Amino acid sequence: MFRIALKFLRFDRPKTLGALFGCIISVFLIGQQCGIFIFLTRAISCYVRNNDQYIWITDAQTTNANALVPLDMRISRELASVKGVSKVYPIVIAGASAKFADGTVGNLSLFGVQPPEFVGGLWNLDADTKAKDLLQDGAVFTDYFDRKLFGDAVRGEYFELNGNKVFIAGNTKGNRSFGGGAIGFTTIERARAITKLSNNKASAFLVTWQPDLPQSEVIANIKASISSVNAWNGKDLTQSTIITVLKSSGIAISFGTLIFFALIVGFVIIGLTLYSSAIDRIKDYGTLKAIGATNGYVRKLIITQALIVAVVGFVIGTALVEGFRNGIAKAGTLFDYPLWLRFVFFGITIFIAVMGSMFAIKRIVSLEPAQVFRG
Repeated sequence: MFRIALKFLRFDRPKTLGALFGCIISVFLIGQQCGIFIFLTRAISCYVRNNDQYIWITDAQTTNANALVPLDMRISRELASVKGVSKVYPIVIAGASAKFADGTVGNLSLFGVQPPEFVGGLWNLDADTKAKDLLQDGAVFTDYFDRKLFGDAVRGEYFELNGNKVFIAGNTKGNRSFGGGAIGFTTIERARAITKLSNNKASAFLVTWQPDLPQSEVIANIKASISSVNAWNGKDLTQSTIITVLKSSGIAISFGTLIFFALIVGFVIIGLTLYSSAIDRIKDYGTLKAIGATNGYVRKLIITQALIVAVVGFVIGTALVEGFRNGIAKAGTLFDYPLWLRFVFFGITIFIAVMGSMFAIKRIVSLEPAQVFRG
């Protein structure tokens, strides 16, 4: 069966290449859009995703970690007294305007963390950047991929944040906030001073709990004890943040539409190409039926051709997607495809090819063998 299907494909190379091209386009477009969507969702949830090992304490109405309402620091003392709570760490997340010596300006999401633990921040540090570097006066960490945005600023260079003189004491690599904006790290006291946030305020609190109690019980204790805040499992807040932003922005609809049309493109191209190829070879199929081939055999033959196209198209399309992923990674757009999603890509490719072959199957199985011998 495989050998005969391969001969059919090799005999009509232009149409085979056409079907293969349609398959490659679909795989590439779907992979590209899914990759960008993964990157955006990771950026949307970056603050929580990189700290989902803690219990997050936010304002009672907050469902989006990108829009935190400042909390009174007195809440931290209340939290410390709740059964099961081990330690409480305040963090500050606020926007700031950066200005460099060459006149370049840009916006920065400033993430303030409390030394010496630096809980909640300093993820994806460069190998030559240490947390203690942040203790220097005016020290700020910026991301390596934001150097173009900040006028090619390098480590040790001074600049202004909201009119305050600071310098780049170290770098992270690959951090992006919602909208692809730059993220900077500093101490919580410096973040408050730069963003003019009161010393009595924090954006959120990160809580560790005693190991002899389950996290869910500690969260329930916090909610029962302090009505003005909400306590979140880190993964739950990550999901809530993503869902809230997707609902309000229309990002999901946009990407979903593009992926849907990629499916349609592949389905139509493969379907019409295989159908056209079947029409051109209709005498060959008729001859097979005349010498005893059943409709089931013909179906399997056409589907086998579709599967060959799908597998080859998937391999080439996946290679192109990997090239795309590696290419944009150089600009700081970093993402990885989970293994389950790669299997989904493969399943979609097979589905497109097999469903596209239905056009040809329907035409051939309705063919009467005697028709091929009529003049």
